[in-house]
Amino acid sequence: MSAAAAQQAQDDRTAVAAQPAATAPDAAQPATPDAVPAAPDTERAARLAGLRARMTDADLAAIAIASPERIYYLTGLDHLGYFAFTLLLVSADGDPVIVTRAMERPTIAAQLPHCRHVTFADGDDPAMAVSAVLGELVPDGATVGVETGALFFPPTILARIRAATPWLHLRDTDALLTDAMAVKSAVEIALTRRAAGVSDAAMTAGVAAARPGAGEHDVAAAVHHAMYASGGQQPGFAPLIRPLSLLDQEHVSWQPRPLQPGTGLFLELSGCVARYHAPLSRTVYLGSLPDGAAEAHAAALAGLNAARDALHPGVTTGQVYARWQHAVAGSDSPSWPLRHHCGYLVGIGFPPSWVGGGEVLGIRAGGDTPIASGMAFHLMSWVAGHVVSDTALVTPHGAELLTSTSRDLTVVT
Repeated sequence: MSAAAAQQAQDDRTAVAAQPAATAPDAAQPATPDAVPAAPDTERAARLAGLRARMTDADLAAIAIASPERIYYLTGLDHLGYFAFTLLLVSADGDPVIVTRAMERPTIAAQLPHCRHVTFADGDDPAMAVSAVLGELVPDGATVGVETGALFFPPTILARIRAATPWLHLRDTDALLTDAMAVKSAVEIALTRRAAGVSDAAMTAGVAAARPGAGEHDVAAAVHHAMYASGGQQPGFAPLIRPLSLLDQEHVSWQPRPLQPGTGLFLELSGCVARYHAPLSRTVYLGSLPDGAAEAHAAALAGLNAARDALHPGVTTGQVYARWQHAVAGSDSPSWPLRHHCGYLVGIGFPPSWVGGGEVLGIRAGGDTPIASGMAFHLMSWVAGHVVSDTALVTPHGAELLTSTSRDLTVVT
């Protein structure tokens, strides 16, 4: 994101509001969660207006959006029916048009009364439904922006849309919403704080269930119970719970395996509130500390603190990574293999991801994206066999860690 784009995204947003930190409910007797309000209609209207302004600047007559996260951002559609083709069409004026499978009529009527709904029957070609709408909305020779990189926009359907609309120019516009969504409004920040509270409740329950002789599945059950009892909904990604012997298998999770004394357990999870996520990770040890664990923990914690301290508006992602790298290498410990990143942008997520599909803004070596107030990052400090991570909110004066589960070196017996 350029500095100008970051400023534009910030201008599109309400000022970052100071909200009280979320607290994890009592795991033994969880309070009844409060209802989660949706983003106000006025905020969604402002998002749509901002998109249309960027469409005008890009000389686009319409835009076709397939990512569940971006559809949610603009309309509030929260369901799991996007496994079948779903497309939002936004033109220069008028109501947005949502194209879905016909059986989604009740959901769309309930959640999106402000959208025109066009359906296709099972067995029909959704590309024909989309092409018919484009024929109504867009004049001959106009350009339509297409989210070609979306995980849920099959290339075969896009090819059939192209073939059926030869009078149109289709252009990739994956980045058109990226800058705007990177910077959160006060409403989005409040939801992220609530998600952080759910994350802390789930992590606290998971660590409490981790004992030698218990099963990985017992830990997973405790995590899930706390996650939903504290007001969360199903996250975009399953909690990752596995022994440190499998740490390098980065996207595998629990099995019905017993936890062995003298080993470590990795837990990475995220609470989800109104589709906003706030991930965190912790490493715990069973019965005793393996050799080198204390040194790895110290290096990882030093890296996390350095990355947090470096997150200020105006610095680049590469500068944050450099601070993390220096802190890890400068600890009183061996030379550690360094990770390809030390964090990434988080926000709206639907399965199979808590960060959205496609390319995600990471904090990497040499990164030149400027940090802006209102961004939220999953800061990960991964050193050898020890990991600690938290969700950090960038404020005008620095970064605040929203997740607060103890970062102490933890041995459970």
